[in-house]
Amino acid sequence: QVRLVESGGGLAQTGGSLRLSCAASGRTFTANAMGWFRVAPGKDREFVAGTLKSTEEPYVAESLKGRFTITRDTAKNTVYLQMDSLKVDDTAVYYCAAGTVNRSFLLWRPSSYHSWGQGTQVTVSS
Repeated sequence: QVRLVESGGGLAQTGGSLRLSCAASGRTFTANAMGWFRVAPGKDREFVAGTLKSTEEPYVAESLKGRFTITRDTAKNTVYLQMDSLKVDDTAVYYCAAGTVNRSFLLWRPSSYHSWGQGTQVTVSS
């Protein structure tokens, strides 16, 4: 499988920014799809953003468009999540995931991913 290591989480103020990184190693050729999910306290896992290696087109959850951006550096096997204008509601553990799917409409589904990172905590304070 693919080993995923997230970094860049931490504490931010409302309105601030953070950039998360996810470095992939191992069988990275199986990681056509890379995505970010989050789990907020007391809530279900939520799709944040995803991208396909084949198209390099970014897909961001509708509610987060305009604030969150996903990019991918294929040469470095790394995917980034730029989070701007942070809100308290963005507080969550953010997980990186890798999968073999090659259709954008499958990016939002957790079952599309076969490998997950350990998660990184993002806390936004007012």
